[in-house]
Amino acid sequence: MSSLTTEEREGLLNDWKDHPMRKPRIAKVIVNMGVGRSGELLERAKSVLEGLTDHTPINLIAKQTIRDFGIRKSEPIACKVTLRGEKARMFLEKAIAAVDNQILRSSFDKFGNFSFGIKEHIDIPGTQYDPDLGIFGMDVCVSFERPGYRIARRRRQRRSVPTRHRLTKTEVRLFMEEDFGVEIVKERRMKYF
Repeated sequence: MSSLTTEEREGLLNDWKDHPMRKPRIAKVIVNMGVGRSGELLERAKSVLEGLTDHTPINLIAKQTIRDFGIRKSEPIACKVTLRGEKARMFLEKAIAAVDNQILRSSFDKFGNFSFGIKEHIDIPGTQYDPDLGIFGMDVCVSFERPGYRIARRRRQRRSVPTRHRLTKTEVRLFMEEDFGVEIVKERRMKYF
C-alpha cells in the first residue's frame, strides 16, 4: 500500500509526463554472490551468476583476515556483476518476480536506492536446477538516477547534483509500483508449501 494520497500520486505522474528530465530511471543493478571462501565453490557461483546475467563476474576480495572462518586478507571470497541499461531492467523484472513482487519499505535508502536478497537462485523464473553447481543466494542492489546526473561524473566542469534534482524515497517507490507492479510492504509474508 502506497503512503501517497491520490492527489500526490497524480501530481508526481503528471510532473514526470510534463518534465521528462524529472522521471527516475535505473542507473545500475549490482548482483552479488558471497560464498565466504575461494576455490571450487566460488567458481561454481561465478558460473551460476554468468548464466543468469550473461556477463562475466568479477571477484571480490576479503578486506581482513578472520581466522575463525578461515578467511585470509586479499583472498577472493565473492563475485559480482554490474548491469546497466536494458539488461538491468530485464534482470530486475525476473529478480522481483523471485520475491513475489514484494519489496520491504525498509529496503529503500533516503535517495531511493534499494536492495533485496534472493535465498535461492532457482527461484528466478526460467532458471533450471543443476546438481553439479548447487544452489546459491544473492543480493540485488538497485541504484536510481534522473537524467542529468552525469554532471557529477563527467571529467570537465564536474558539479554536484542540486538538491532539488535528487531523487527521494517516495518517487522511487511510485516508479517501482507503476513500472514494475511492485508491492511495497511493511514486512514480508512467508509462503508455506
